[in-house]
Amino acid sequence: MIPSHPQTHRRSWRSWWLKQLHTWHWVSAAISLLSMLLFAVTGITLNHAASIDAKPVVKDSSGTLPGPLRPLLASPPRADAPLPTAVAKAVRDIVGVDAGSHAGEWSDGEVYVALPRPGGDAWVSIDRANGHISAETTDRGWISYLNDLHKGRNAGAIWFWFIDLFAAACVLFTITGLLLLQFHARRRPMTWPMVAAGVALPIIVAILFIH
Repeated sequence: MIPSHPQTHRRSWRSWWLKQLHTWHWVSAAISLLSMLLFAVTGITLNHAASIDAKPVVKDSSGTLPGPLRPLLASPPRADAPLPTAVAKAVRDIVGVDAGSHAGEWSDGEVYVALPRPGGDAWVSIDRANGHISAETTDRGWISYLNDLHKGRNAGAIWFWFIDLFAAACVLFTITGLLLLQFHARRRPMTWPMVAAGVALPIIVAILFIH
């Protein structure tokens, strides 16, 4: 049996690692492509939020809860209980606001439900005595919506975990990219000076210009 040459072994090892790194690099790039673009664009819009004109659209609506449903508001099980299902359905039908499973704020005279959401806001108030419903919705536009998604503001648990998944994909994309740079650095002499510049630039800016 002819023993394998060390150089052949090194080439085989290098080829295997390059294949693995390229695979994980493009997979992480594919997973994070749209989200990375979204977060990059909203990074710009957030940075220039003061100069972006936003005109919120506010809509008020009102109505009256049917009499047979008013007793359901008499004794909430706890101070932050959501609206009873039948009441929430009636509110949605009357004023077009879904107060569903959101926590309510119950006082002696009313129940108030805050409904914050990305790019806007809403609330519903019901008088517990006469069933009068007041509601308001605010839409701050799609830029505000995307900015709130960037911050994870009022976007719910699923989006919270999605941001973690996206961040992990970005970390994988960055690390595999760095390792690929290391593999190709011998043929590209500007690799490490460029990497060093990319590391040093934000540090220099932070030290010199952030106080």
